[in-house]
Amino acid sequence: MKQVMKGTLRLLGSLACFVFLLAQLHASAEQPNIVVILVDDAGFMDFGGFGGEARTPNIDQLADAGVRFSNYHTSPLCATSRAMLLTGLDSHRTGVGTIPEILRKEQRESPAYSLHLLPGVETVADQFRGAGYETFMTGKWHLGRGPGDLPDSHGFDRSFALDASGADNWEQKPFIPFYSEAPWFEDGKPAKLPDDFYSSRFLVDHMIDYLSQRDPDHPFFAYVAFQAIHIPIQAPREFTDHYKGVYSDGWEATLRRRFERAKALGLIPPDAAPPAMHPSLRKWDSLTPKEQAYFERRMMVNAGMLEAMDYHVGRLIEYLKSSGDFDNTIFVVTSDNGPEFGDPTTDSVFRIWMATHGYNDHLETMGEKGSMAAIGPEWASAAATPGRLFKMYASEGGTRVPLIISGPGIAPQRFNSALSFVTDIAPTLTELAELEEADVDGRSLAPALMNRSNEIHGDHEPIALEVGGNSAVFKGGYKLTRNTLPHGDAEWHLHDLAIDPGETRDLSGENTALKEELLADYAQYAKKMGVIALPADFDVQEQISINARRMMLKRARPLLFAAGLILFAIIVLLVRWLRRRKIN
Repeated sequence: MKQVMKGTLRLLGSLACFVFLLAQLHASAEQPNIVVILVDDAGFMDFGGFGGEARTPNIDQLADAGVRFSNYHTSPLCATSRAMLLTGLDSHRTGVGTIPEILRKEQRESPAYSLHLLPGVETVADQFRGAGYETFMTGKWHLGRGPGDLPDSHGFDRSFALDASGADNWEQKPFIPFYSEAPWFEDGKPAKLPDDFYSSRFLVDHMIDYLSQRDPDHPFFAYVAFQAIHIPIQAPREFTDHYKGVYSDGWEATLRRRFERAKALGLIPPDAAPPAMHPSLRKWDSLTPKEQAYFERRMMVNAGMLEAMDYHVGRLIEYLKSSGDFDNTIFVVTSDNGPEFGDPTTDSVFRIWMATHGYNDHLETMGEKGSMAAIGPEWASAAATPGRLFKMYASEGGTRVPLIISGPGIAPQRFNSALSFVTDIAPTLTELAELEEADVDGRSLAPALMNRSNEIHGDHEPIALEVGGNSAVFKGGYKLTRNTLPHGDAEWHLHDLAIDPGETRDLSGENTALKEELLADYAQYAKKMGVIALPADFDVQEQISINARRMMLKRARPLLFAAGLILFAIIVLLVRWLRRRKIN
């Protein structure tokens, strides 16, 4: 009897081991879930884990568990970056070569500037859905809203999307005169926001709702594109108040502190020179105490908005832990471009528009419902540290942003210095999910994630970008850059990024052969991608104003026509009346 019992126990033990091994094999073969978190206009050092002042413990938790990329670059504008992130293709190949706000007349007939994803362009959501994934999107889309342009036509099973460069974070209303509305869509149909809307909370709420309704037997791809920290910067007061005194000594001091932290973290060489603020920008000491308090509050709101977003990212993480999905989920956290420098509140016409649309810039309620604020070019320069300039421009301040990737099979690394680009995200995700390789411009970052290689793009391989006349070529640690007016000079400048990340020293005169080589690389890129060159006097701020006025006039035409008819009728009646009086 004892022998029978022993045999039975051995058999049960063997069966248990076999079941365990099967479970392990199933787990190892299970495709990972994917969560892509896109922050709007965050600078390279804005996250706490990259040395920033804002409290971002949830994003930092993901960073600590995965890889921080310290040499990652994107396009300097939102829609172009989003097109590249979602497809792995250069933005011109997707049809989104620029954004509507700065589109020029000479670009309008080119497919590269159609402002929506061209027929045949596949997104990673298309690929994941084709592989059996359920796919979800919440947040800013900005890739067209005509027939077939919205997320539901580009691979997403469920979506709640804003198709504009931005919008109010508390209400459903536009943020600049370029738009007559805040165009939100759910699953391709116009949607209304709730009365208690706050963008970061709402986008996470909807994503959790979509995930809770999915089939648990299928993996998922989730894309959360936050409005934080795009204009208008808005945040609940309880987050903003955390930053009292943090920015009280101004933008130059903040830039210096961030630059020193960048050195301490090993993000830049210890002997690197700090980037110079553009000479047109104000000095902190030139402001009155009242003005200083006003601008300090703006940066407090900016940090508060980032913290509020991180808080809601934490809610999404907690949901995934409670659902049992967290351990099998790959997270990507990044920004679409560098910090926004524009401050529309300085324009007198815009201030009239603000007043008619329920906006104010009162210090006491800054960031709260009805508030309109932006950090402006001086704070944007500080936020872009250690890079020079900011969003719109192809300099490091506009293109070098944080990237974090974590999840199953990805060993923690402090910082990875592999040169990487926004077009690399899509092939990275499809490789990690073991999907079929697509024809894209980017390269998978998997070798860097697995600590197999720190070289993704070879030293002799040029990587180029262009948007709004702002252009760059990266090759072998060098960068050739051209920036347009008003903060650039429309000239090409050569920099050695390995020792000069702030682009403080132009090597054009010292290394003319290399400059000519990179110019030839750029010419080849521009021809291949269908880049339409802009004139040397192109001014991005001026073009935004021109396009905004054109849109306002277009919307006002019916009203102006009606007013003209009424005026004509009044004149006719007046003439008739005068004639009668003359006859009598």
